[in-house]
Amino acid sequence: MPWTETDRVLYKPCAATYSTSLTDAEFAHVEPLLPLPGKRGRLKHGFRSILDAILYLVRSGIPWRLLPMDFPPFTSVQYWFYKWRDNGLLDQILCVLCMALREAEGRAAAATVVLVDSQSVKSTQTGSMPGFDAGKKIKGRKRHLAVDTLGLPIVLQVTPADVQDRDQLASILAEVHKRNPWVGTAFVDGGYNGDEALRAAFEASKIHCNVVKRSDKQLPGFVVLPMRWIVERTLGWVNYARRLSKDFEKTLESARAWLQIALIAIVLRRLARTIKAAHQP
Repeated sequence: MPWTETDRVLYKPCAATYSTSLTDAEFAHVEPLLPLPGKRGRLKHGFRSILDAILYLVRSGIPWRLLPMDFPPFTSVQYWFYKWRDNGLLDQILCVLCMALREAEGRAAAATVVLVDSQSVKSTQTGSMPGFDAGKKIKGRKRHLAVDTLGLPIVLQVTPADVQDRDQLASILAEVHKRNPWVGTAFVDGGYNGDEALRAAFEASKIHCNVVKRSDKQLPGFVVLPMRWIVERTLGWVNYARRLSKDFEKTLESARAWLQIALIAIVLRRLARTIKAAHQP
């Protein structure tokens, strides 16, 4: 069903413009994926304003109640955040944007190689279900990412920090295979090494895992390792979102949703820049 002019008016941005606000070019990629206003009632606040508020929250890291008055009331923003979290809209937006960016950069829409890594993050007193990562001495949660060779996310999972990387590998790759059956190879670091873990991951997904290990002759300090740096760069991008500097969420579902939103903002900016550069003489 095509959009009407009345629908477009309801999707207007908020009065003030922040550095996190969507540009017209960025919103054009998200607009077709947003639900149309229902037949009953009237949408009081445009979805573009709601999105701008959510992007402001994830970038600034402020609590819901400190949302500036330029945006819709925080209760309205909160309602749509939870609704989109639960109905899978954030998943759909991120997936479509990543495929569009791959095509804009001259790649096939579906990836054939993934890279897997995790990030442990401290939780606050508001969070529940924390775990203790004995290796990194962190009490909180762990974010598991599977990305393609461009660093674009394919699968995101959040668990308590005490879940071992190798124990979660089968679940991650099984979801990768479900979302993208063309993936045949995965690159992981030494934390995922183990015959039983790799065998279980292959049986769950039919994806072959290559463990990228550090060399015994490697000099001390930071060294860029083949393939592994791509997923580590994506985790570095996520760190720009201050809401993700610690885990403030009460549920794993909300923690995953905010991770999705941070990546949506990154992919949107990159997609708009790529398309703009392609059309410049």
